[in-house]
Amino acid sequence: MIEHEVEVLSTLKDIFGYNHFRGSQEEIINNLMFGKNTFVIMPTGAGKSLCYQLPALIMPGTAIVISPLIALMKNQVDQLVGHGINAQFLNSTLTKGEINAVKKDTLSGHVKLLYVAPETLTKAENINFLRQTNISFVAIDEAHCISEWGHDFRPEYRKIRTIIEQLGENIPVIALTATATPKVQLDIQKNLHMEEASLFKSSFNRKNLFYTIRPKGGTKKELIKFIKGHKGKSGVIYCLSRKKVEEIAEFLKVNDVNALPYHAGLDASVRAKNQDAFLNEEADVIVATIAFGMGIDKPDVRFVVHYDTPKSLEGYYQETGRAGRDGLDADCLMFYSYNDILKLDKFNKDKPVTERDNAKQLLLEMAAYAESSVCRRKVILNYFGEHLEKDCGFCDNCKNPKEQFEGKEYLSLAIKTALLTEEKFGVQHMSQVLAGIDNEYSISYQHNKLDVFGEGKEESVTFWSSVFRQAILNELLDKDIDNYGIIVVTDKGKAYLKKPYSINLSKDHDYTKLESEQETEEANVQVTCDEALLTILKNLRKKVAKEKGVPPYVVFQEPSLIEMATVFPTTQDELSGINGVGSGKAQKFGKAFLEVISQYVDENDITPSSEVVIKSSVNKSKIKIFIIQQVDRKVDLEEIAESKKIPLAELMEEIEHICYSGTKLNLDYYIDQIVDEEKQEDIYDYFMSADNDSIAHAIQTLGREYTEEELRLMRIKFLSEVAN
Repeated sequence: MIEHEVEVLSTLKDIFGYNHFRGSQEEIINNLMFGKNTFVIMPTGAGKSLCYQLPALIMPGTAIVISPLIALMKNQVDQLVGHGINAQFLNSTLTKGEINAVKKDTLSGHVKLLYVAPETLTKAENINFLRQTNISFVAIDEAHCISEWGHDFRPEYRKIRTIIEQLGENIPVIALTATATPKVQLDIQKNLHMEEASLFKSSFNRKNLFYTIRPKGGTKKELIKFIKGHKGKSGVIYCLSRKKVEEIAEFLKVNDVNALPYHAGLDASVRAKNQDAFLNEEADVIVATIAFGMGIDKPDVRFVVHYDTPKSLEGYYQETGRAGRDGLDADCLMFYSYNDILKLDKFNKDKPVTERDNAKQLLLEMAAYAESSVCRRKVILNYFGEHLEKDCGFCDNCKNPKEQFEGKEYLSLAIKTALLTEEKFGVQHMSQVLAGIDNEYSISYQHNKLDVFGEGKEESVTFWSSVFRQAILNELLDKDIDNYGIIVVTDKGKAYLKKPYSINLSKDHDYTKLESEQETEEANVQVTCDEALLTILKNLRKKVAKEKGVPPYVVFQEPSLIEMATVFPTTQDELSGINGVGSGKAQKFGKAFLEVISQYVDENDITPSSEVVIKSSVNKSKIKIFIIQQVDRKVDLEEIAESKKIPLAELMEEIEHICYSGTKLNLDYYIDQIVDEEKQEDIYDYFMSADNDSIAHAIQTLGREYTEEELRLMRIKFLSEVAN
């Protein structure tokens, strides 16, 4: 026994670099090493992986780890190999030759951990291969995928037990998950035949995470403000669709955030490259679908943002759990709109009835959490069957408490309704009964004849739903584990009905009102321009232009001046970020403008708002760099357009964007082939004396013998030489 303890502790220290175990890790490891089936429920970041990785190194044979995501496998195998451990994986990314090499290495007894996807496990040739392998135990990671009541149900996971039985007799099994409600927990144990397994359940309370919900409306601006408040820190932004991931990643890039996308639609090599860049701190932010992050070991993620509302509280908890795994404080922000809930519900319409109903229940729980004004942590922990006595003091609802009201009468009515409907219904139906809603259910069950029907008709169904949920938090009602979605009365609730006492309830957030208010505010902010400053800047532009001997538009164009008078840039970097300026123009003309703006800001006590003004993605940076490189190599424009498979007109627009952002381009090699020398001089002289750079005005003044193409090319030449 002492030798066993010494070996376990020395492995912990020598291989993994830790001096001691966390929580119940040691008990779990010992339980598994003694050949017992083990069920582990442990929050993200608490060290689940170690519970099967360490015993795999000590026990004879190969541990088979069933894992749902390729990203998770790659990350964990890379880490283990980094520790000098022979770990491999079998999944669809490997070639036939690589698969054969992995199998050969495993059968020789060299591999200590073999990660397999459930789809790989079901293939007959792989079952035959594993039957020849000396298996130490089977670990089922992300075990909640087994449960049809869970947020990430995968049908192939329900075949795992049958397959394990085919691999050999009495193989120990360890199942692990970070998210299991009491209902999901029972379903996992039943499906895996692990009712008698040793259960290790850690607290779901992640005390270092600050939970915040904000309504959608001006969301991009809010996102930029939030990220700039976490400048240089690592963060993950979750979006529901691949399209949204690409859009937000590109949007962040043009707003000077070092961000990369990650989703299943990207090429595998791009996904791996972006994941590694994030892990190695070459990118600050990863924008991803939920495919990212499962098992990713990056302890210093300082924020997780849900740009869209997640499909379930389990998913939300698991994804927010990727923040602050080092134990330091981290922020979890979710942008919420009930429209997201409706949209997600529509996505479920083609699912089988039971699956659809389960998914709807998960969405209702998500909406209730977002709209609740009760301590966020209390709601999350209650969902996972854990009770928090006092408010956490570390969430938006605790920091900004909502109006409260006396709940004694309302709670008594809620309990009475649950009893009169024989504890066979959910929150939605009972709320409709109290609100007096006549529908097919209340009529068919004759609930419209109950004493409580319409007893609370002065309040909405939403109000009563909130009362029922707060009754659950106060342990007066509870969820029936055996019957999903059904609410029952607790002994405490029955006692309360006989002798009620004062309990304060909180009013839910009305996010629909806040959303519209924020959208109005956003619209107002975007058009606010300081006219007095704009006049000063125009006069300065005229003065600078006269000194330099160039037309005023060459210094800065009108839209650039308007943006300056809106966001008040006071540094070279901020000025470079103004549309149509860029670093070249900022260096050439910026000093006098920055001095004037800084003086104006000081004299008028203005807070510069450049950090909250967002820029749209106009130009893709990759094509911009490509064009500059090709022009430097003196490649003809037709050739550049053909290589990028874009029309010449579109290439000209891209070149103009580059030029207007302050980059100098030398197109003489191309212009000299197309525009004769005399015409070049005429057009150049025109732009030097014109009031603006409009092509239409140029044609009107110079005449039709000058083509639009000639004028556009010469405008680029003129601005590159004079303005940039």
